[in-house]
Amino acid sequence: MNELTFTRLNTDWNAEPNAPALKLAVDGSTVTLSFYLNPFAFKAAEEEVGRLVFTECSRWRWDATNDAAWFSGKGRFSGEAPGWGDFYEIAGVDPSIDDQDWEVISPDRDGGRHFLFYLRDEAIECIAGNWALMRK
Repeated sequence: MNELTFTRLNTDWNAEPNAPALKLAVDGSTVTLSFYLNPFAFKAAEEEVGRLVFTECSRWRWDATNDAAWFSGKGRFSGEAPGWGDFYEIAGVDPSIDDQDWEVISPDRDGGRHFLFYLRDEAIECIAGNWALMRK
């Protein structure tokens, strides 16, 4: 059996916990997720925007799982992900990946990486070649 592993990628930043003003844009195979950064727990100015840019993206999904659903065990990765509210890379075979409702851009590429970002009222998943955080 291949267990999923979750590597936390946001060690010195996160989304604003109360009103992140989340926006998602798709341009070809690039998916950009914009949100306010958290100035309460990390070094960020109030209303400073963070942009997660996923390149070579083959598919993405926006899920309505919020913190209440996750803590009650109703989230897709409840009981598996180490914690709520963070940005992870998931490794391993996800047996339910194809059971989810995805926005498909192109067939998955070899070497595609699985990313998951939990925000206050939703979760975003993305299969992409790479990611970068830009701050504005």
